[in-house]
Amino acid sequence: MSHPLLPRIDACVNVIRARLPGFTPKLGVILGSGLGAFADTLERAVSIDYRELPDFPTSSVHGHAGRLVCGYRGAVPVVAMAGRVHFYEGYSPQQVAFPARVLCRLGAKHLTITNAAGGINTGFGVGDLMAITDHLNLSGFNPLIGPNEDALGPRFPDMSHAYDPAALGVLRASAQAVGAQLREGVYVALSGPSYETPAEIRMLRTLGGDAVGMSTVPEVIVASHMGVKVTGISCITNLAAGISAQKLSHDEVAETANKVKDVFTRLLSRFLDDVAATV
Repeated sequence: MSHPLLPRIDACVNVIRARLPGFTPKLGVILGSGLGAFADTLERAVSIDYRELPDFPTSSVHGHAGRLVCGYRGAVPVVAMAGRVHFYEGYSPQQVAFPARVLCRLGAKHLTITNAAGGINTGFGVGDLMAITDHLNLSGFNPLIGPNEDALGPRFPDMSHAYDPAALGVLRASAQAVGAQLREGVYVALSGPSYETPAEIRMLRTLGGDAVGMSTVPEVIVASHMGVKVTGISCITNLAAGISAQKLSHDEVAETANKVKDVFTRLLSRFLDDVAATV
């Protein structure tokens, strides 16, 4: 008996293709907290509410619009997720990663995954953009647990280059071209929804973490599983617990994301133009 994951993914893909006959994205983008404005820059865009897609999870978090935007950058077809769901909302790891699987199954050859994150590295400032070079999955879960769907990928996928080194080089050049300062570092995923304690942040820094958040890693794992290359970008929307005296809040995250949306959109737009030529 086949695992039910693949038919459910294909049901979403079929709805999208029915709305956009002949549309096969070359690039996929997942937009994190407060970073959805990029989706509005796509040309000839068609927006599909997540609720129109079977089994597609919808977010309950402010700053996550909940729509799939299919459009173009020049001649390059792009599919963007404005908003995502998280494990802490009560979804299973497989549900959290399901939308990323749909983007990959739809045809995206490269996935750019973005998030809002807390800065662990004391050299980082609020509003910095960080290219993710690697991650630490300390969330306590993995979206590949359970029966493996061999048609999607291997039982034990390699994660040596979960974040594509060649695309990272392109991202560096794109940042230089648009005059955006780009940090680099390791992203740590925890389950949330509570923010970390100062002791936990000291531990994560000792382990080699530079930024911490509650998303991204499940999506990266399933993209790697499906053989799709990934680039990760974190917006450092706050300094993690114990670094500043300020209490952490989601309002601060949203406010900072809004302040950097112009430079973020400029960088992401240039990067997609540049990376499209390599995939």
